[in-house]
Amino acid sequence: MEIRRYRPSDFDGVRSLWEEAFPNDPPWNRAGSAIPAKLAFQPELFFVALDGGGVIGSAMAGYDGHRGWLYSVAVRQDCRRGGVGTALVREAENALADLGCEKVNLQVRASNEAVARFYTKLGYAIEDRISLGRRLRAGL
Repeated sequence: MEIRRYRPSDFDGVRSLWEEAFPNDPPWNRAGSAIPAKLAFQPELFFVALDGGGVIGSAMAGYDGHRGWLYSVAVRQDCRRGGVGTALVREAENALADLGCEKVNLQVRASNEAVARFYTKLGYAIEDRISLGRRLRAGL
């Protein structure tokens, strides 16, 4: 397995991965929207895991100078429980730390207990917070 920064040639592999990992995501989270947006801002914080040249995992991160964030951490179903997700998260954490980031946040859907367990095993803690959000552009 190899982990490296995303390249445009990875698009189809990432899109296929996300369709498998996030089948019910809204349009703004799908590859056609999310990847160009990420490439326009901090593209160096977008990573893929490859095996035999094919995309088996992805992770996006962001840093605003105050907090780091993890997004779209996904591993192909048949490659799970093999360390791919852990390696992607650690790669993103290291890149964030290199930028001076001291804390990383992420969001997990409340119904996704398996993913919450994955992150707690990596040292993340469920914090007493309420997540709020607002779409700034209507129709997205």
